[in-house]
Order: sequence, then C-alpha cells, then structure tokens
Amino acid sequence: MATKYSNNEDGGNHLLYAAPHSLYVGRVRSYLIKHNIKFEERSIGHDSFRTEVVPFGKLPTIPTLVTPTGEVIRDGAAIIEYFEAASNYRSYPKGPMQRLISVLFDILGAEGMRRPAMHYRWNFPEDNDDFLRYHFNSLMTPDTPDRMKKVESVMEKLRAVTELRGVSKDTKEVVETLYLELLDALNNHFKFAPYLFGGRPCIGDFGLIAPLYGHLGRDPYPAQVMKKRAPRVYRWVERMNRADQDAPEYSDFRTGFFDDDEIPDTLLTVLRILSQDFIPETRESAKFLNNWLSETQPKKGSPAIFSLGLSPGTIDFQARGITITAIVVPYRHFQLQRLHRIYDDFDATQQKKVAKLLASCGMEDVLEIRLERLIDRYENLEVWSD
Repeated sequence: MATKYSNNEDGGNHLLYAAPHSLYVGRVRSYLIKHNIKFEERSIGHDSFRTEVVPFGKLPTIPTLVTPTGEVIRDGAAIIEYFEAASNYRSYPKGPMQRLISVLFDILGAEGMRRPAMHYRWNFPEDNDDFLRYHFNSLMTPDTPDRMKKVESVMEKLRAVTELRGVSKDTKEVVETLYLELLDALNNHFKFAPYLFGGRPCIGDFGLIAPLYGHLGRDPYPAQVMKKRAPRVYRWVERMNRADQDAPEYSDFRTGFFDDDEIPDTLLTVLRILSQDFIPETRESAKFLNNWLSETQPKKGSPAIFSLGLSPGTIDFQARGITITAIVVPYRHFQLQRLHRIYDDFDATQQKKVAKLLASCGMEDVLEIRLERLIDRYENLEVWSD
C-alpha cells in the first residue's frame, strides 16, 4: 500500500500534499478532519513534493499523504483505507446492507459524479475562471518561468478533459438535469438526518464530498446553485469539514448510524437518479475493457492507470435517450472491486436481499458488471493482476 521515505520532519503530523480546489483532496481532507487526525496540508508546489515525495508516490497526483513514520500513500481511497485498517473501520457501518450501500455511494461520489463536477467548473468561465486562475496560480512558485502562461495552459487542458468525460453542447442539458435532480433528492434526505446513514459520516459521505465540495460547493457558479436550490446539501458540505457533528438543527440527533441496518427510502431516490448514467457508462466501460484486455493481454504488474486525458479508448452510452461519448477509465472498476468483495462475502440470503434493493433503484447491474482481470495495487500504482 505504501512506500517509505525518511524526511518527514513535522513531528507527529501527517503531511497532506494537496490543493484547496481538488476534487479528490476534498474527500481525504474531510476524513482527516472528521477523525481528528493531525495533519499539515502542503501545496503540490512545495519543493519537497516532486523531489522527495513523488519518487515514492510514483505519480505526481493528489492527494498524497506522508505519515509521521515516513510512509507515502498516493490516492484518496488508499489513504482512507490506510486509516480505516488501523482503526477497525470506523467509517463503515456494521450492518451488511449499510456497509455495501455506503461503499456504493463512495464510488458514485468519487467516480460517478465527475461529469457534473467538471461541467460546472469549466463551462461557466465568466463566473469561475478568475477564482480558478487564482488557485492554479497559487500552486506554482513565484519564480516559475512563464507562470501565468502555464496556468492558462493547465486550465485549457482541464477544460478539454471535461469534453472527454462526456460533457458537450449536445449532452450538457442532461448532465445538468440529472445533477439538479440529485441536489433535490439529497436536500430531501438531509431533512431527516445530518449524514447519509444517520448521525455520523460513513465512507459514502466521504465519497460524495469529493465532487460536492471540491468543485460543486466551492466554485462560484455551482456553489450559488447549491445554496439557492439545496441549502441542506450546502449545510452538509459545511458539516463535512467540521471536526464536531455540527448538527444543531437536528435537535440532539444521536451520533450513531441508523438502527437495524436501515436504508432510508430517501437514499434509494438518490441512487435511482445516479443510476441513470452510471450504470450504462459502467456497463459499456467493462465491455470495452474486457475486449481490450483480450486483445492486448497486458502483463501482470503492468500499470492499469492512464495519465490525465489519456485512455485506452472511448465508449458511447445513453442517459435518458441522449448519447454520451466518454473516455474509459479503468480506475472506476478498481474501486468497484471493493463493492464486489463485500457482496461476494454475503450469504445467499443477504445477496438476494441486496440485489432486490438495488433492483428497486436501477442499480442491480453494478453487482455483475466486472472485468475479466482484477486490478491490484502495488507500491502506490494500480496494476493488472493475473
């Protein structure tokens, strides 16, 4: 999971290499705050990142964590699993149904909501670009040659990635419609509880906070949309970045998960909306990758991760009758393996119960959509297994 370097001079603190506006960092930062884990956040522009940390993290991506003992962990999901393994899974509900659905929300947030996150960041330049220009500029040292030219280049590259993820003039209406319906459904859920499964955040809350804070809750245009349309969602975003429960409006709501492994109907509504593009995209992605694996037969241990904007290919799928073309991202399937492991460990009765639940909200296929080869993680890289 992690490799070591011996130059963490910050005493007992963890070092989180990050950026304030990063989607994936929002997930880990919230986790560290909520679990009262001491950390110092450092910019990826810090001298130590590329020279000392990246050689152990393998890729210059964020978030990357350096522990007080010098372990380097790259990738938000891996960082959270590192802490969860050491703390008896504090963020996973004990009930089997809640546990599986919370992991599903984690994946849907961090991987299934990239389209609205990218769209609302990059396709409203009059509202957002000055804000983003400031943030990208702050990641570079003052003596960086052609600093502003590089900032503009990075921003234009990410704007192009937005279209690669499936947002175009022909698809933006369905992307916005699904997102606004999602806001409405989440806003309704948060009438009754401060977090997804009750009085404390689960692993699914941390997945959802990635897009709903990093892009959609901070950038000027989508933040205003959220505040006006879904104030309870915006309060949840604030709550997820506070160390305490921060739920005074819920009249002394207790701090545990819902009793009796309950999955509220309000969350099934949320899943029903998210399923409408996540399932068809995931199905086509798996079909493409299984064909690609059969044809290319990558060696065991070879990288299963692609640089930003690169991909083994593109797929077409439909959401509400609209065709969306998007790049294939194997990492989505790597994360889905977590859900499959939980499901495969269920007995037959539990499997039947969860399949029925997921069928009620259009998510049943997520249990069976699988790659023919697993993806492992070795020394901070996702690699192909046997």
